[in-house]
Amino acid sequence: MKKHIFFDLDHTIWDFDRNAEETLNELYQTYKLEELGLKSCADFITTYTENNHQLWADYHLGKITKDFLRSERFNKTFIQLGIHPDAVPHQFEDDYVNISPTKTNLFDGAENVLRYLQQKYTLHIISNGFKETTLTKMNLSNLNPYFENVIISEDVGVNKPNPIIFEYALDKAKALKEESIMIGDSLEADIYGALNFGMEAIFFNPLQKEKPGDVQKEIVHLEELLKLF
Repeated sequence: MKKHIFFDLDHTIWDFDRNAEETLNELYQTYKLEELGLKSCADFITTYTENNHQLWADYHLGKITKDFLRSERFNKTFIQLGIHPDAVPHQFEDDYVNISPTKTNLFDGAENVLRYLQQKYTLHIISNGFKETTLTKMNLSNLNPYFENVIISEDVGVNKPNPIIFEYALDKAKALKEESIMIGDSLEADIYGALNFGMEAIFFNPLQKEKPGDVQKEIVHLEELLKLF
């Protein structure tokens, strides 16, 4: 009998890529990147997205620090697209971090699903996102009323998939493993993190990537949860 549902935030409820795209389109104009030599905003967004996803995967596993991720993702993108290191706009990262969390695009059906689940279960967030940006996203997207606890890896000192953060989350929620379930988009951080900890998990897979055979539960749209719960 499940009582507690733990959600990831970015790429699961808060539509990270859509919000990033809006922000980068704005900054492309603000910084006049076409004049800098970047002729296509779409190419810039695609290259950034690939770099950012890889860096976040490394961050989940503790291979890199927050500061390295933040300093590298745009620097690497600009250089890959042919911009000389001396010409890289170094304020770009700070502006992105200030603007992006103010965007409020959620995945389709998110509010409807959360409203429904909140009536039957206690909901929580476990996020590897940076603390200041996570709190801004939660606040401006009006997500706080749905969640009893927001567990952020920076507060715990370890990232998902480390079992310590899942133990911390259960203690905070006063929940047991067998009455809890994790929902997230990252196989490594969310799904295997929870499963290896001994907690059930549902893989949110809107891009319909190939699902590993040892991952049993999968959804491609959040509203599928209405039937599962």
